[in-house]
Amino acid sequence: MDNIFAFYKPKGITSNDAVQKVRSIVGRDVKVGHAGTLDPLAQGVLVIAVGREATKTISEVVKKEKEYVAEITLGFESSTDDAEGEKTAINFSKQPIQEEITKTFPEFIGNIKQTPPIYSAIKISGKEAYKYARQGQEIKMEPREVEIKNIELLEYAWPKLKIKVLTGPGVYIRSLARDIGKKLGVGGYLSFLERTRVGDFKKEDAVLAENLPEFLKGIKV
Repeated sequence: MDNIFAFYKPKGITSNDAVQKVRSIVGRDVKVGHAGTLDPLAQGVLVIAVGREATKTISEVVKKEKEYVAEITLGFESSTDDAEGEKTAINFSKQPIQEEITKTFPEFIGNIKQTPPIYSAIKISGKEAYKYARQGQEIKMEPREVEIKNIELLEYAWPKLKIKVLTGPGVYIRSLARDIGKKLGVGGYLSFLERTRVGDFKKEDAVLAENLPEFLKGIKV
């Protein structure tokens, strides 16, 4: 569908910012939505729908598998599980070798229980979790069942670990980074994230921000 397309969201803007940018071009009265939120610090494929009919069907895109390239910084924990949070250095006896790292991967593959970050948009009593966290309130995030289909090691040079991850819906890569670090006993947080695919929507086909006005001229609503 021409009215559902992949936008390459740059780092530093929210997914909602991207939607508003599209709306400013196609018209404020046109319904625009997105599937699969990307954090402001993340970049990559954000699927956007333009028009009432397209936005009705975009939820199906969220159910499809997603592919990410993630960098984990080991040796620290972060209050937000990513580069934005307050860092705490972890005391440990030795740096893990590559074999030790890859041996942890099978524990995170399949249908697993994953605890979302406290700085997330998951609602607790009708309010987003990150709002409680920003107010300094203690909240307990309940583990949820998610599916991680594959984890592949791309690069490792202490303290940076780069992996490719294939997931089902609802997976937090920040949580995966945190949990891998915990399993290794050295701590870890997500320091870079790029989503390279959502279902059939791929990075190489995504519309760049500078090409958006021209691209949207071809969309009929």
